[in-house]
Amino acid sequence: MYRTLTERLADWGIVAVLWAFRIAVILIVVVGSVLTLVKGTYTRDQWIDLAIFGLSQGGIYALIALGYTMVYGVLRMINFAHGEIFMSGAFAGYFLATALNRQGMLNANPVLALAIVTLFAMAVSAGVALLVERVAYRPLRQAPRLVPLISAIGASFFLQYTVRGLFGPGVYAYPDIESLQGEWIIFGVGILKRQVVIVVAAFIMMLILYMLVMRTRIGKAVRAVSEDREVAELMGISVDRAIVVTFAIGAAMAGAAGVLYAQIFRQVNFFMGFVPGIKAFTAAVLGGIGNIPGAMLGGLFLGLVESVGPSLFLDGLGIVAPYQLKDAIAFTMLVLVLIFRPSGILGERLVTKRA
Repeated sequence: MYRTLTERLADWGIVAVLWAFRIAVILIVVVGSVLTLVKGTYTRDQWIDLAIFGLSQGGIYALIALGYTMVYGVLRMINFAHGEIFMSGAFAGYFLATALNRQGMLNANPVLALAIVTLFAMAVSAGVALLVERVAYRPLRQAPRLVPLISAIGASFFLQYTVRGLFGPGVYAYPDIESLQGEWIIFGVGILKRQVVIVVAAFIMMLILYMLVMRTRIGKAVRAVSEDREVAELMGISVDRAIVVTFAIGAAMAGAAGVLYAQIFRQVNFFMGFVPGIKAFTAAVLGGIGNIPGAMLGGLFLGLVESVGPSLFLDGLGIVAPYQLKDAIAFTMLVLVLIFRPSGILGERLVTKRA
C-alpha cells in the first residue's frame, strides 16, 4: 500500500510539473506577444519579412524532414546520416554553380542554370544515400534497432570527415545570381526575390513528392511496404526496390534543400549538415514522424516559430537580442506540442500488426 501511494504521488508530481510547464510557456507566449504588439516596435512590413523568411527556412526544413520521415515510415529507423546527405548536395551544387559562373551561364540564363545545379545536387545526394543504404543499412535490416542507429551515426561522421578531408575545413562562398538580387513588390510589400524563389520552389517540390508517393505505381509500392513489409513481399512487391526508391527520393529532396539553403546563407562547409539536420528531424517529429504531410507542416511551423517567435514572444518582455534564443524557442515549442500531442501534429503513422 505504501509503495502504491508513493507511485501515485510521483505520478501526480509529474503531472503537476507538466501542467506548470505548459502554463508557464503559454503565459510567456501570450503576455510577451501582447506586450510586443502594444509597444509597436516592429512595422507591418517587418512582420511580413519575418514571416516570409520563416516560410523559406521552413520549406528547407520540410524538404530535409521528408527524408527522415520516409525512411522511418519504411524501415522504422532514423537515418542520422541524412544531414550529411543534405551537405553533400549543397557541396555538389556549389562546385557546379562555380563552374557555370566562370562560363557566365549562371547570370546569362539563371533559371536554366539553377535548375541544372539543383538537379545535379539531387542526383549526388541520391547517389550518396544509396551508397550509405547499401553499405551501412542493408546488412543490418534484421539486427536489433539499436544497431542500425549506431551505424547511422557512424555513417554521419564518415561522410562529414570525408568531405573535410577532401575539401578542407574552410567555408566556401556560393556564387551570387544577379537576377535574384533586390525585391519584388507584392501587394504593396517589398519581398526579397531570393526568398520568393525559395518558398515557391520548396512548395513545388513538396507537391511533386506528394503526388509521386500518392499517385504513382512506385509510390503505392512504397506505401505498401511501409504498411506491412512481409505482406507487401507476398503480394509480389520488391521490398529492396521500394527501400532504395525511398532513400533516393528523400535524399533528392535533401539535395535540393542544400541548394536552396545555400541561396539564403551563401556559404557551405563540411559541418553545415548538422544543425539543419537536427532541425529537420525536429520538424519530422513535430509533424508526426512517418507522416509525409506532417513533415511538411512540421517544417513550415518550425521555420515560422524560429523566425517570428523570438521577436514576437520575447521583445515585449525586455529580452536583449531575442533572436539569439531562436533555437531554444523552437525546441520549447517542440516539447510543448509533444506534451499536448505526443504523436505529433498530424499523428504518427504506425501499423498495428494483426495475427
